Amino acid sequence: MELPLPPHWDPSRVAEVWHVAYEERSLEAELWAREHRLRPAREDSTRIGLLAVDAQNTFCTPGFELVVPGAPDDNRRLCEFIYRNLGSITQIVPTLDTHQAMQVFHAAWLLDEDDLHPPPYTIISADDIARGVWRAADPDEQQSLLGYARALEARGRFQLTVWPYHAMLGGIGHALVSAVEEAIFFHGIARDSAPAFQTKGDDPRTEHYSALGTEVGEFRNEPLLDLLRSFDKILIAGQAKSHCVSWTLGDLLDEVPAESVYLLEDCTSPVVVPGTVDYTEEADAAVERFAALGVNVVRSTDPLSTWPGLEETWQGSDPLTIDPRNHPGGHGRSGQ
Repeated sequence: MELPLPPHWDPSRVAEVWHVAYEERSLEAELWAREHRLRPAREDSTRIGLLAVDAQNTFCTPGFELVVPGAPDDNRRLCEFIYRNLGSITQIVPTLDTHQAMQVFHAAWLLDEDDLHPPPYTIISADDIARGVWRAADPDEQQSLLGYARALEARGRFQLTVWPYHAMLGGIGHALVSAVEEAIFFHGIARDSAPAFQTKGDDPRTEHYSALGTEVGEFRNEPLLDLLRSFDKILIAGQAKSHCVSWTLGDLLDEVPAESVYLLEDCTSPVVVPGTVDYTEEADAAVERFAALGVNVVRSTDPLSTWPGLEETWQGSDPLTIDPRNHPGGHGRSGQ
């Protein structure tokens, strides 16, 4: 079932930003599919979806705004998992945290009694707002801000956190990590399977950790839920284990059987800012809770054939042939 890593793969570049050579990769992906006898994803007898949560520069690339320390290694393993399992992954669903400056969790939304904005990672309680320690910069948003903070605490969610400006729409931080983008593009061409990109986080008055719904409010991403329900198996990876991955997984378990879900634990890490915040304990507790509910906690480096419920799954195919001499830009073996 597992494939070799393709020649273009360079793990040393995972922590860098670069332009994906789309035309070259597309030709290579077509040849790779024929060489390794890959069928189009629509013919898969077992539909396996990979939900790749927020594998963006803003969270993953050193020097960007809100980097999760383990993310570069997570992404290296994620890319290699995708390449090795091209023939088994039916579709990839990448999520993109998507923000603008004026949002409730960014400093510009808030002021203290001296009209100063809060520094990143400030935790703001409902009591702080009620006592005037922090207020909305726009007076018309004050009651909404207080109600939001109270709702978070009533639901047992993380208290309102002031995050660094991150995942800014139109900025390079919003983009997928280049290596992950390349792997997803290569999979899409090789399997004739368009990735189903999902944006989240553009409501200015609430955080949107989960890909499936907002922290407060009634919004649910029903089209995404319908897509995820269409898979026999759902794999989850990405950033961060303590926040968006855990929240997405928690919401998903309200909709699908836990035994159909696989958390790639070595492809996700918690938010840690040394000397400031460390959500490792919360992330580990969440994983233990999900495992107790029946979620399969797996490692990307283990063959799919060893995973619970996938032992006898085989995405086989008949050979296809192509003569690279008649394929513009083609190279490599024909697969005959």
